[in-house]
Amino acid sequence: RNYADDVVESFVKESADAGIDIFRVFDALNDERNFETSFRAIKSCGKHIQASISYSLTGPRLGGEVFTIDYFVKKAVIFEQMGAESLCIKDMAGLMNPQDAFDLVSALKKAVRIPIHLHCHYTSGMASMAYLKAIEAGVDVVDCAVAPFGLRTSEPAVEPIVAALTETERDPGLDL
Repeated sequence: RNYADDVVESFVKESADAGIDIFRVFDALNDERNFETSFRAIKSCGKHIQASISYSLTGPRLGGEVFTIDYFVKKAVIFEQMGAESLCIKDMAGLMNPQDAFDLVSALKKAVRIPIHLHCHYTSGMASMAYLKAIEAGVDVVDCAVAPFGLRTSEPAVEPIVAALTETERDPGLDL
């Protein structure tokens, strides 16, 4: 639901005072007008603005009349111009196909200068594969959960991702 501007401003200020440094802002409709108040409030607190693009599809793969790579790239450019310091692709339903992850991250890395994060839920079982393809395309961060809390409606478990990246150029250096 939408909150009044003064509620958003107060929430951001109180959260920043409590130690939150990175604010991930998203709107299910990707309507940049709904980001303006949050961005202003975050900026006034001197904190990091991370814009999120809510990922969705109208078919089994990216494309169709609405959700194309061009649609997501245009949104990313707008958010960067509005002051976003990083961008999160937020795949709340776990719909992202691995090849679409590669293609989308590749296109975003060419279009914007800010770091790209990928946040997928494991609902369809494809999130780990999407992460590996996104990593191959140069994504900067993937969100994971420790194994007891990962998978299903959560994010991919971190341990298999770390194991898959061990001794590669993207090895995170975590001790399993």
